[in-house]
Amino acid sequence: MFVSPLIARIGFNSIRSLSNFRYRCSKLLHMAHPPILALALPSDTGRVLSIQSHTVQGYVGNKSAVFPLQLLGYDVDPINSVQFSNHTGYPTFKGQVLNGEQLWDLIEGLEANDLLYYTHLLTGYIGSVSFLNTVLKVVDKLRSVNPKLTYVCDPVMGDEGKLYVPPELVAVYREKVVPVASMLTPNQFEAEQLTGSSITSEKDGQEACIILHAAGPSKVVITSINIDGTLLLIGSHQKEKGQSPEQFKIVIPKIPAYFTGTGDLMTALLLGWSNKYPNHLDKAAELAVSSVQALLLRTLADYQKAGYDCQSSSLEIRLIQSQEDIRNPEVKYRAKRYI
Repeated sequence: MFVSPLIARIGFNSIRSLSNFRYRCSKLLHMAHPPILALALPSDTGRVLSIQSHTVQGYVGNKSAVFPLQLLGYDVDPINSVQFSNHTGYPTFKGQVLNGEQLWDLIEGLEANDLLYYTHLLTGYIGSVSFLNTVLKVVDKLRSVNPKLTYVCDPVMGDEGKLYVPPELVAVYREKVVPVASMLTPNQFEAEQLTGSSITSEKDGQEACIILHAAGPSKVVITSINIDGTLLLIGSHQKEKGQSPEQFKIVIPKIPAYFTGTGDLMTALLLGWSNKYPNHLDKAAELAVSSVQALLLRTLADYQKAGYDCQSSSLEIRLIQSQEDIRNPEVKYRAKRYI
Protein backbone atom coordinates (compact mmCIF):
# COMPACT_ATOMS: atom_id res chain seq x y z
CA MET A 1 0.00 0.00 0.00
CA PHE A 2 1.33 3.43 -0.96
CA VAL A 3 1.65 6.02 1.84
CA SER A 4 2.40 9.57 0.79
CA PRO A 5 5.48 11.25 2.28
CA LEU A 6 3.21 13.93 3.87
CA ILE A 7 1.02 11.40 5.70
CA ALA A 8 4.10 9.49 6.76
CA ARG A 9 5.61 12.68 8.15
CA ILE A 10 2.38 13.55 10.04
CA GLY A 11 2.31 10.05 11.49
CA PHE A 12 5.93 10.22 12.50
CA ASN A 13 5.51 13.67 14.09
CA SER A 14 2.47 12.45 16.02
CA ILE A 15 4.38 9.45 17.36
CA ARG A 16 7.33 11.69 18.26
CA SER A 17 5.03 14.20 20.02
CA LEU A 18 3.36 11.42 21.98
CA SER A 19 6.75 10.04 22.93
CA ASN A 20 7.94 13.48 24.09
CA PHE A 21 4.72 13.98 26.10
CA ARG A 22 5.16 10.64 27.84
CA TYR A 23 8.78 11.49 28.62
CA ARG A 24 7.83 14.85 30.13
CA CYS A 25 5.08 13.23 32.24
CA SER A 26 7.48 10.58 33.43
CA LYS A 27 10.04 13.23 34.32
CA LEU A 28 7.44 15.23 36.29
CA LEU A 29 6.34 12.14 38.17
CA HIS A 30 9.91 11.34 39.16
CA MET A 31 11.00 14.89 39.95
CA ALA A 32 12.44 15.66 43.39
CA HIS A 33 10.13 17.31 45.89
CA PRO A 34 9.80 21.09 45.55
CA PRO A 35 12.51 22.79 47.64
CA ILE A 36 11.33 23.38 51.20
CA LEU A 37 12.59 26.85 52.02
CA ALA A 38 11.30 26.64 55.60
CA LEU A 39 13.77 23.81 56.19
CA ALA A 40 16.66 25.35 54.26
CA LEU A 41 16.17 28.73 55.97
CA PRO A 42 14.15 28.06 59.14
CA SER A 43 12.77 30.97 61.15
CA ASP A 44 14.71 32.03 64.22
CA THR A 45 11.82 30.89 66.38
CA GLY A 46 10.38 27.68 64.96
CA ARG A 47 7.60 25.94 63.09
CA VAL A 48 4.42 25.02 64.95
CA LEU A 49 1.79 22.44 64.08
CA SER A 50 -1.39 23.62 65.84
CA ILE A 51 -4.28 21.15 66.18
CA GLN A 52 -7.30 23.02 67.49
CA SER A 53 -10.84 24.06 66.66
CA HIS A 54 -11.68 26.70 64.05
CA THR A 55 -14.58 29.12 63.73
CA VAL A 56 -15.45 31.13 60.64
CA GLN A 57 -16.57 34.08 62.79
CA GLY A 58 -14.84 35.02 66.03
CA TYR A 59 -11.63 34.06 67.80
CA VAL A 60 -11.32 30.73 69.57
CA GLY A 61 -9.02 27.74 69.01
CA ASN A 62 -6.73 28.17 66.03
CA LYS A 63 -8.31 31.55 65.22
CA SER A 64 -7.11 32.73 68.64
CA ALA A 65 -3.70 31.02 68.60
CA VAL A 66 -2.26 31.09 65.06
CA PHE A 67 -2.15 34.84 64.41
CA PRO A 68 -0.44 35.74 67.73
CA LEU A 69 2.24 33.11 67.13
CA GLN A 70 2.80 34.47 63.63
CA LEU A 71 3.16 37.97 65.10
CA LEU A 72 5.88 36.57 67.37
CA GLY A 73 7.73 35.22 64.33
CA TYR A 74 6.63 31.60 64.12
CA ASP A 75 5.61 29.66 61.04
CA VAL A 76 2.32 28.04 62.05
CA ASP A 77 0.51 25.24 60.22
CA PRO A 78 -3.05 24.81 61.55
CA ILE A 79 -5.09 21.63 61.49
CA ASN A 80 -8.71 22.41 62.36
CA SER A 81 -10.18 19.71 64.60
CA VAL A 82 -13.60 21.22 63.95
CA GLN A 83 -14.81 23.87 61.53
CA PHE A 84 -17.85 25.68 62.91
CA SER A 85 -19.66 28.79 61.77
CA ASN A 86 -19.13 30.33 65.22
CA HIS A 87 -18.34 29.19 68.75
CA THR A 88 -20.89 27.10 70.61
CA GLY A 89 -21.89 29.92 72.97
CA TYR A 90 -24.16 31.37 70.27
CA PRO A 91 -27.79 30.22 70.03
CA THR A 92 -26.91 27.94 67.09
CA PHE A 93 -23.86 26.77 65.18
CA LYS A 94 -23.17 24.59 62.16
CA GLY A 95 -20.13 22.91 60.72
CA GLN A 96 -17.97 19.82 60.47
CA VAL A 97 -15.95 17.72 62.91
CA LEU A 98 -12.66 16.12 61.89
CA ASN A 99 -12.25 12.52 63.02
CA GLY A 100 -9.05 10.67 63.90
CA GLU A 101 -8.78 8.96 60.52
CA GLN A 102 -9.05 12.29 58.70
CA LEU A 103 -6.40 13.79 60.96
CA TRP A 104 -4.06 10.92 60.16
CA ASP A 105 -4.72 11.37 56.42
CA LEU A 106 -3.36 14.91 56.71
CA ILE A 107 -0.29 13.71 58.59
CA GLU A 108 0.36 11.03 55.95
CA GLY A 109 0.03 13.64 53.22
CA LEU A 110 2.64 15.80 54.92
CA GLU A 111 4.91 12.82 55.49
CA ALA A 112 4.71 11.72 51.84
CA ASN A 113 6.20 15.08 50.85
CA ASP A 114 8.84 15.29 53.61
CA LEU A 115 6.89 18.09 55.32
CA LEU A 116 6.74 16.72 58.85
CA TYR A 117 9.59 18.65 60.45
CA TYR A 118 8.20 20.75 63.32
CA THR A 119 9.85 22.31 66.34
CA HIS A 120 6.55 22.55 68.25
CA LEU A 121 3.18 20.82 68.48
CA LEU A 122 0.32 22.75 70.07
CA THR A 123 -3.02 21.17 70.96
CA GLY A 124 -6.18 22.60 72.49
CA TYR A 125 -9.79 21.43 72.67
CA ILE A 126 -10.26 17.80 71.61
CA GLY A 127 -13.73 16.29 71.83
CA SER A 128 -13.28 12.52 71.56
CA VAL A 129 -11.05 9.71 72.81
CA SER A 130 -10.40 8.46 69.27
CA PHE A 131 -9.17 11.87 68.13
CA LEU A 132 -6.99 12.27 71.23
CA ASN A 133 -5.45 8.83 70.63
CA THR A 134 -4.63 9.90 67.07
CA VAL A 135 -2.98 13.04 68.46
CA LEU A 136 -0.75 10.74 70.51
CA LYS A 137 0.22 8.98 67.26
CA VAL A 138 1.01 12.40 65.79
CA VAL A 139 3.33 13.17 68.72
CA ASP A 140 5.22 9.92 68.10
CA LYS A 141 5.42 10.56 64.38
CA LEU A 142 6.69 14.14 64.77
CA ARG A 143 9.29 13.05 67.32
CA SER A 144 10.53 10.35 64.96
CA VAL A 145 11.38 13.22 62.59
CA ASN A 146 12.54 15.73 65.24
CA PRO A 147 13.32 14.10 68.61
CA LYS A 148 13.60 17.59 70.16
CA LEU A 149 9.96 18.46 69.36
CA THR A 150 8.32 20.55 72.10
CA TYR A 151 4.73 19.50 72.76
CA VAL A 152 2.63 22.22 74.39
CA CYS A 153 -0.70 20.80 75.57
CA ASP A 154 -3.67 22.75 76.83
CA PRO A 155 -5.76 19.90 78.33
CA VAL A 156 -9.13 21.53 77.69
CA MET A 157 -11.63 19.52 79.71
CA GLY A 158 -13.78 21.89 81.73
CA ASP A 159 -13.94 24.78 84.17
CA GLU A 160 -15.60 25.87 87.40
CA GLY A 161 -16.30 22.33 88.52
CA LYS A 162 -17.84 21.07 85.28
CA LEU A 163 -16.52 18.83 82.50
CA TYR A 164 -17.44 19.75 78.93
CA VAL A 165 -15.76 16.74 77.34
CA PRO A 166 -16.64 13.04 77.71
CA PRO A 167 -15.43 11.85 81.16
CA GLU A 168 -13.30 9.10 79.61
CA LEU A 169 -10.99 11.78 78.14
CA VAL A 170 -9.70 12.61 81.62
CA ALA A 171 -7.99 9.22 82.00
CA VAL A 172 -6.44 9.45 78.52
CA TYR A 173 -5.00 12.88 79.33
CA ARG A 174 -3.74 11.72 82.72
CA GLU A 175 -2.27 8.39 81.65
CA LYS A 176 -1.11 9.00 78.08
CA VAL A 177 -0.92 12.71 77.21
CA VAL A 178 0.68 14.22 80.32
CA PRO A 179 3.68 11.83 80.12
CA VAL A 180 4.59 12.98 76.59
CA ALA A 181 3.89 16.72 77.01
CA SER A 182 6.74 19.23 77.34
CA MET A 183 4.53 22.00 78.72
CA LEU A 184 1.07 21.70 80.25
CA THR A 185 -1.33 24.65 80.70
CA PRO A 186 -4.41 23.51 82.65
CA ASN A 187 -6.78 25.75 84.56
CA GLN A 188 -7.53 25.04 88.22
CA PHE A 189 -10.30 22.51 87.56
CA GLU A 190 -8.27 20.70 84.91
CA ALA A 191 -5.23 20.50 87.18
CA GLU A 192 -7.46 18.93 89.84
CA GLN A 193 -8.74 16.37 87.32
CA LEU A 194 -5.22 15.47 86.22
CA THR A 195 -3.76 15.14 89.72
CA GLY A 196 -6.80 13.79 91.57
CA SER A 197 -6.26 16.42 94.26
CA SER A 198 -8.23 19.48 95.35
CA ILE A 199 -6.65 22.92 94.89
CA THR A 200 -7.90 25.38 97.51
CA SER A 201 -4.66 27.22 98.32
CA GLU A 202 -1.47 28.40 96.67
CA LYS A 203 0.38 25.52 98.32
CA ASP A 204 -2.08 23.08 96.72
CA GLY A 205 -1.34 24.68 93.34
CA GLN A 206 2.41 24.31 93.84
CA GLU A 207 2.03 20.67 94.85
CA ALA A 208 -0.21 19.95 91.85
CA CYS A 209 2.58 21.24 89.59
CA ILE A 210 5.07 18.91 91.29
CA ILE A 211 2.74 15.94 90.75
CA LEU A 212 2.45 16.83 87.06
CA HIS A 213 6.25 17.23 86.71
CA ALA A 214 6.69 13.72 88.08
CA ALA A 215 4.34 12.45 85.37
CA GLY A 216 6.21 14.10 82.48
CA PRO A 217 6.25 17.79 81.54
CA SER A 218 9.14 19.99 82.66
CA LYS A 219 7.00 23.13 82.46
CA VAL A 220 3.56 23.50 84.03
CA VAL A 221 1.46 26.65 84.12
CA ILE A 222 -1.86 26.58 85.94
CA THR A 223 -3.29 29.52 84.07
CA SER A 224 -6.03 30.53 86.50
CA ILE A 225 -6.55 29.65 90.15
CA ASN A 226 -9.20 31.36 92.27
CA ILE A 227 -8.03 31.52 95.87
CA ASP A 228 -10.41 33.38 98.22
CA GLY A 229 -11.50 35.71 95.44
CA THR A 230 -7.98 36.38 94.16
CA LEU A 231 -7.12 35.20 90.65
CA LEU A 232 -3.62 33.75 90.24
CA LEU A 233 -1.43 32.11 87.66
CA ILE A 234 1.02 29.59 89.14
CA GLY A 235 3.99 28.50 87.06
CA SER A 236 6.56 25.78 87.67
CA HIS A 237 9.73 24.85 85.77
CA GLN A 238 11.64 21.69 86.62
CA LYS A 239 14.91 22.22 84.79
CA GLU A 240 16.33 18.77 85.64
CA LYS A 241 14.50 15.58 86.58
CA GLY A 242 14.67 15.03 90.31
CA GLN A 243 15.38 18.70 91.03
CA SER A 244 13.01 20.96 92.91
CA PRO A 245 11.20 23.15 90.36
CA GLU A 246 11.42 26.93 90.21
CA GLN A 247 7.91 28.16 91.03
CA PHE A 248 6.21 31.54 90.89
CA LYS A 249 2.84 33.24 90.90
CA ILE A 250 1.33 36.21 89.08
CA VAL A 251 -1.69 37.98 90.55
CA ILE A 252 -4.18 38.73 87.77
CA PRO A 253 -6.76 41.50 88.24
CA LYS A 254 -10.29 40.33 87.54
CA ILE A 255 -12.18 41.95 84.68
CA PRO A 256 -15.98 42.03 85.07
CA ALA A 257 -16.85 40.17 81.88
CA TYR A 258 -16.61 36.72 80.27
CA PHE A 259 -14.45 36.37 77.16
CA THR A 260 -14.06 33.50 74.70
CA GLY A 261 -10.74 32.28 73.31
CA THR A 262 -8.57 33.63 76.13
CA GLY A 263 -7.25 30.21 77.20
CA ASP A 264 -6.24 29.38 73.62
CA LEU A 265 -4.52 32.76 73.34
CA MET A 266 -2.72 32.38 76.68
CA THR A 267 -1.31 28.94 75.80
CA ALA A 268 -0.12 30.17 72.39
CA LEU A 269 1.65 33.13 74.01
CA LEU A 270 3.20 30.90 76.66
CA LEU A 271 4.56 28.70 73.86
CA GLY A 272 5.85 31.72 71.97
CA TRP A 273 7.54 33.52 74.85
CA SER A 274 8.84 30.43 76.70
CA ASN A 275 10.61 29.37 73.52
CA LYS A 276 12.26 32.80 73.32
CA TYR A 277 13.20 32.61 77.02
CA PRO A 278 13.62 28.86 77.57
CA ASN A 279 15.21 29.20 81.03
CA HIS A 280 12.89 31.91 82.31
CA LEU A 281 9.33 30.64 82.43
CA ASP A 282 8.45 33.46 84.84
CA LYS A 283 9.45 36.10 82.27
CA ALA A 284 7.50 34.29 79.54
CA ALA A 285 4.43 34.22 81.79
CA GLU A 286 4.77 37.93 82.60
CA LEU A 287 4.78 38.76 78.88
CA ALA A 288 1.86 36.45 78.13
CA VAL A 289 -0.30 37.71 81.00
CA SER A 290 0.47 41.34 80.15
CA SER A 291 -0.55 40.80 76.51
CA VAL A 292 -3.79 39.05 77.41
CA GLN A 293 -4.80 41.63 80.03
CA ALA A 294 -4.15 44.53 77.64
CA LEU A 295 -6.20 42.79 74.96
CA LEU A 296 -9.10 42.10 77.36
CA LEU A 297 -9.16 45.69 78.61
CA ARG A 298 -9.29 46.93 75.01
CA THR A 299 -12.07 44.46 74.22
CA LEU A 300 -14.10 45.60 77.23
CA ALA A 301 -13.62 49.27 76.40
CA ASP A 302 -14.66 48.76 72.76
CA TYR A 303 -17.84 46.88 73.75
CA GLN A 304 -18.71 49.60 76.25
CA LYS A 305 -18.04 52.28 73.62
CA ALA A 306 -20.48 50.52 71.29
CA GLY A 307 -23.12 50.53 74.02
CA TYR A 308 -23.19 46.80 74.87
CA ASP A 309 -23.91 45.35 78.27
CA CYS A 310 -20.67 43.48 78.83
CA GLN A 311 -22.13 41.15 81.44
CA SER A 312 -25.08 39.94 79.37
CA SER A 313 -23.09 37.46 77.23
CA SER A 314 -19.57 36.30 76.32
CA LEU A 315 -17.41 38.77 74.40
CA GLU A 316 -15.39 38.12 71.25
CA ILE A 317 -11.81 39.29 71.82
CA ARG A 318 -10.30 42.17 69.83
CA LEU A 319 -7.34 40.22 68.51
CA ILE A 320 -6.53 42.20 65.36
CA GLN A 321 -6.81 45.52 67.19
CA SER A 322 -4.29 44.33 69.80
CA GLN A 323 -1.37 43.41 67.57
CA GLU A 324 1.10 45.73 69.25
CA ASP A 325 0.17 44.39 72.69
CA ILE A 326 1.06 40.92 71.39
CA ARG A 327 4.30 41.87 69.66
CA ASN A 328 5.62 44.23 72.33
CA PRO A 329 3.65 43.92 75.55
CA GLU A 330 4.21 46.41 78.33
CA VAL A 331 4.88 44.20 81.34
CA LYS A 332 2.53 45.36 84.08
CA TYR A 333 2.03 42.05 85.86
CA ARG A 334 5.12 40.72 87.62
CA ALA A 335 5.98 37.19 88.73
CA LYS A 336 6.77 36.60 92.37
CA ARG A 337 8.96 33.57 93.00
CA TYR A 338 8.18 31.10 95.74
CA ILE A 339 11.14 30.43 98.01
